[in-house]
Amino acid sequence: MSKQNQALDAMRILLVIGGGIAAYKCLDLIRRLRERGAAVRCVMTKAAQEFITPLSVGALSADHVFTDLFDRQDEHDIGHIRLSREADLVVVAPATADLMAKLATGQANDLASTVLLATDKPVLMAPAMNPRMWEHAATRRNLATLQKDGVHIVGPGRGEMAESGEAGEGRMAEPLEIVAAIEDLVGGGAKPLAGRRIVITSGPTHEPIDPVRYIANRSSGKQGHALAAALARLGADVQLVSGPVAIPDPAGVAVTHVESARQMRDAVEALLPADAGIFVAAVADWRPQSETDQKIKKKKGEAAPTLALAENPDILAGVGHHEKRPALVIGFAAETQNVVENARAKLDKKGADIIVANDVSHDSGVGPAGVMGGARNRVIIVDRDGEQSWPELSKEDVAERLAALVAKRLGPKPAK
Repeated sequence: MSKQNQALDAMRILLVIGGGIAAYKCLDLIRRLRERGAAVRCVMTKAAQEFITPLSVGALSADHVFTDLFDRQDEHDIGHIRLSREADLVVVAPATADLMAKLATGQANDLASTVLLATDKPVLMAPAMNPRMWEHAATRRNLATLQKDGVHIVGPGRGEMAESGEAGEGRMAEPLEIVAAIEDLVGGGAKPLAGRRIVITSGPTHEPIDPVRYIANRSSGKQGHALAAALARLGADVQLVSGPVAIPDPAGVAVTHVESARQMRDAVEALLPADAGIFVAAVADWRPQSETDQKIKKKKGEAAPTLALAENPDILAGVGHHEKRPALVIGFAAETQNVVENARAKLDKKGADIIVANDVSHDSGVGPAGVMGGARNRVIIVDRDGEQSWPELSKEDVAERLAALVAKRLGPKPAK
């Protein structure tokens, strides 16, 4: 695994994996930590093993996985004490209501709780539970006790719960959010975009036909939201203008929710000036020329109504040629043919510095869902010096690379 930065190089992290559906995120968390040079050793509760296996955790951590307080081999030298003392940092993810209660009240009846009580190292918890459990008075008391005792907390976020379908606060922080919290805690988190203000758009737009129908596209907002979160982790003041999406707002980001292209344009212009403008949203090119106040009814024997279209504002071009133009303007181009040629033509036409182009055709080969709506992306960075093709990556990894590129192009914030 290649090291992406040196912030966590050679750091020893003990990861306590609690029993919740969010345990699956720990597989990615282990990978992210090891990419940064950390050594990760894992303790799994009995409940955690109902969601992911020690085999998977051990394969990713490249270390023995500890599961039992009374394991003869692991405990021959008081293993729970050794585990707690050999780590530089203890991370609990997901930190269930049960694990939080155990540490807050000093219980030690399994390996995870015993390790937590025996450690003299910093502890970072990433809570994850049903919104009502998170809001319960007992959990709030336990949280206050833990924070008073010096335990660090990351998350939880808001969104739909995987196990119940309920929405609210209680989603475990995403792996990269936990990594950023660890880097902040150990003082190694680089913030090259500190003091920089960045406006970014994400998701589709919905252009109403009548009160129940609209014109839209397949954009999920995953790439734009991931990039907004990555920029925030690098210290930027991120202002996200989001179209209608079914994913949670990214952590550490100010979000303005809009529906239509015209609303998105107005929101973006209201947020200028900025150091950078990044336009990831798949804005509808056209909208119905007129919107009816009532649902258009289908009548037997009558021809289908004709839909007259009007052109929507070009938000990227508007900002690229704006009197308050940011120093760095980046646009995204979703193409189905002649990807690089079409992207290059947009550079001058739109007044952009960089176009991030991707092939969204059915033959692009990026995952079964394709780029729009899928979890992966393959992009080409096009600027006036040429183009650079990136390999197929997860959208989170594309976001990290793009955020690093933005930081490199902008440079440190000049001192006043």
